[in-house]
Amino acid sequence: MFNWRMALAAAPLLLLTIITPSLAEQGMAIDPATCLGCHSNKISISGFASSVHGKNACTSCHVEITDLAKHMRGETKVHKVACERCHKKENAEHYNSVHVQKNVRCADCHTDIHIHQHWKKDKKVAVAKCIQCHDKESMYRNSVHGKGVAAGNMDSAACHDCHNLHEIRPLIKGSYEERQFHTKVCMKCHADEKLMKKNNVTNVAVKSYLDSYHGKNYRLGFPEKVAGCADCHSAHSILPKSDPNSNLHPNNLVKMCATCHPKATPMFAKYYAHGTHDREKYPLLFYTFVAMTGLLLGTFSVFWVHTLLWMFRGFVENREKAEALSSGHVHHVVPDAHKQYRRFNRIHIFMHLLVITSFLGLSLTGLPLKFSDQAWAISLMKLYGGSANAAFYHRICAGITFVYFGMALVMSFNFLFISKNVKGNFFQRLFGPDSLCPNLRDIIDVYGMVRWFFFKGPKPTFERWTYWEKFDFIAVFWGMFAIGGSGLMLWFPELFGMFLPGWAFNLATIVHSDEALLATGFIFSVHFFNTHGRPEKFPMDFVIFNGQIGKEEMLEERGDQWKRYEKEGITEQFAAKRTSGVVYDFLVKGFGFIALFIGLALLLLMIAAFLGSGGH
Repeated sequence: MFNWRMALAAAPLLLLTIITPSLAEQGMAIDPATCLGCHSNKISISGFASSVHGKNACTSCHVEITDLAKHMRGETKVHKVACERCHKKENAEHYNSVHVQKNVRCADCHTDIHIHQHWKKDKKVAVAKCIQCHDKESMYRNSVHGKGVAAGNMDSAACHDCHNLHEIRPLIKGSYEERQFHTKVCMKCHADEKLMKKNNVTNVAVKSYLDSYHGKNYRLGFPEKVAGCADCHSAHSILPKSDPNSNLHPNNLVKMCATCHPKATPMFAKYYAHGTHDREKYPLLFYTFVAMTGLLLGTFSVFWVHTLLWMFRGFVENREKAEALSSGHVHHVVPDAHKQYRRFNRIHIFMHLLVITSFLGLSLTGLPLKFSDQAWAISLMKLYGGSANAAFYHRICAGITFVYFGMALVMSFNFLFISKNVKGNFFQRLFGPDSLCPNLRDIIDVYGMVRWFFFKGPKPTFERWTYWEKFDFIAVFWGMFAIGGSGLMLWFPELFGMFLPGWAFNLATIVHSDEALLATGFIFSVHFFNTHGRPEKFPMDFVIFNGQIGKEEMLEERGDQWKRYEKEGITEQFAAKRTSGVVYDFLVKGFGFIALFIGLALLLLMIAAFLGSGGH
């Protein structure tokens, strides 16, 4: 009686017997049917025939077996299969992996080598391989990624999406590579707008992270100094924040923050890690951003128009003077025209040197963080030796800023309440001609200046302080409140987090960033023009370095101050006894030109950054 079961079992062997003669003709000494005749108790005939290796002969892998008789007598030593003979690309990747260092070979993962099927990009297959050794605590399998893959979502992250299939690099804790890995692998998927939209996942996290202090440091190339995605969300146990086991659950937030900020409090943990300028979700951030943007646009619009009008009018005036001289017209002769008078004391000069040094230092170390996506920003950070060094220098310059601001407060108090050299009561001192506080005279001067711009009247002559100089002085007080206050919050977050909610740091970041942009943009464009670039002063006004001004220049620019001094009979009290020395002039003026060039270079880089990417 014919046994169908035996016939079905023998069918794969018969199939191999039919196929393999042609393979044997290609140089294979032993056909697979012969091998399986003995090894079918360990190797499934049907499984091998249908596997990815089914078209290969056994000796394609077991190359040392060339003599069947010797092999059957046990005289041939069988070695581990060398998969690299065929899988060169995979072998090269595996050779650079941590698995090689741990002596994990191909067959340790591919344990089903004789029945191995093509995975057809099914992530469940890849995950099944990895969890043979890893994920004993099922952290990945219980995560949103693991559950997504298990449910058949091939867009969800599997092990190899982050760690690669074969080139699995070692991650030394705290190393640059490990810190970069914590964020880089997350960006691969979460920065893909189409992929995120397809899976109904918001991609706002990437942009908001890159706009944060942590993200900017990552982008500048110093991820080891800041928190990456996996530091907050964890590497494998990524869970919804509603899950009690999630790092982001309200009960776990403080503990999670405390891994980097040991003194974190529940107030501190209210920080918006991915806060945006969305009016519905984050109204405080939205309106702060709108207010700061309005301040930026309003200030620059007014003063840039003022600068352009002055530039053109000054150019025309200089040409008129040149034409008058060439035609033989001699302007009014001023007796002792070049005699020097003291405009600033040594303390004023010293303070201005502090201002220049600290402001340039703050700009050089702060702007690379502001424009962290720019190549020049990365180069500057590398020049400083890293973002940590830049932060150290930035804080030293901030300390200098607080010093000169304290000096200004003391001097202001002395001017208003103590000094015997200033006449009048408090209000007369505050609004008098020697005060830097704006008064009605400034409105008249602005009106007269605008008329001069449009050729409607003569150029005004000013008192001791012009309206734009007063604006610069008042701006220091606003700047110290806005930049200084927000900077202190960001400098000592744990201290301020003890009594301020975490979202206050989001507001501080917006204010600090935008106000710093306003300050640098204003100083390097408007202030530089008002002081050095206008036709009457170009290329530089050195009065702040030596404290002296010529009589003719004073009469032309500050005629009302001279008239007041003449009326009071005190002009000669301000006569300079001697000019500064040659060495001093050379060094300080050289310093001034260097500072000017650095400021203009930074201004050009800022403009290029905005034109190229819109800024951050």
